[in-house]
Amino acid sequence: MAGNLNGSETSWESAAHSRGHNGRRKLYLKRRSHVVHFLRYNLSLQYLQYHQHKAELLSKSSFYLKIEPRYVPIDENHDAACIDILELVDHCRFQRVKNLGKKQAEIQLSLLTELLEHLERGREELSWYVETCDAETFLSRWDLIEQKVGKLCESMKALVSLRVPGNLYVKDQLVSNTALESAELPDIRLSLCTKFPLIFDRRESFAHKTWARLKWFDENQESHEEYDLHFKLLTDESQAQAGYGRIQQFTSKVCIVRDLEPGRSYEFTVRRSNTQMFVLEKWHDHIILKTKT
Repeated sequence: MAGNLNGSETSWESAAHSRGHNGRRKLYLKRRSHVVHFLRYNLSLQYLQYHQHKAELLSKSSFYLKIEPRYVPIDENHDAACIDILELVDHCRFQRVKNLGKKQAEIQLSLLTELLEHLERGREELSWYVETCDAETFLSRWDLIEQKVGKLCESMKALVSLRVPGNLYVKDQLVSNTALESAELPDIRLSLCTKFPLIFDRRESFAHKTWARLKWFDENQESHEEYDLHFKLLTDESQAQAGYGRIQQFTSKVCIVRDLEPGRSYEFTVRRSNTQMFVLEKWHDHIILKTKT
């Protein structure tokens, strides 16, 4: 009788242990599946590559100050002529605002780089848990994994907001209340905006004996845009030294540069002509062409 009881207890304990093991296994598979889904559909490699491309494009873009409204009526009659608000601004205050905008743009680009690196490291860490850890190790670290996923989700939200330049908040007014004697000064909104980088068309840019044809892409499609084409003679094939150079201004995205020397290499750089609203530009495209002999 005692032997039968002992056998029953052993059998019951074995069944309970088996059920407990199966329960832990199911819990592991369920939680692991959640993390795999997050890596596959949320923080995927495609997601990171997409945002890395966007961040690189933003780092090569030009930043400008945007003022709204740009034109204000000169008196209470809103049908009357308007004046450009830049004619009314205090130039010292305006320069301080531009400096603030430059700092904000630099901080934005820096944070964007840091966030992408943080997301990349976070993805690698979660992948390690999924691919390397056994069931017990994975479950023992679940709280840490869950916290990691939560922080990565917050970083992903911040990443989207950082891709778009934001508003500028300044203490000083750009325009004094006495600038418009007969009209009420409207609320002035300041923000940053960007323009895509100018990229040379490598297929359509070439050099002949004494002249070169340059073409570049400008995705902004703004009318009346002006461009500065910088070019300089490279004095040796190693390109370590530069000779004379000059700057020409164009309103077209295609230009001809004349009076070049035969059989010489020239470096061309294109950028937008600076305006009053210009704030920051860290990158310019350049191309080297060699004239024919």
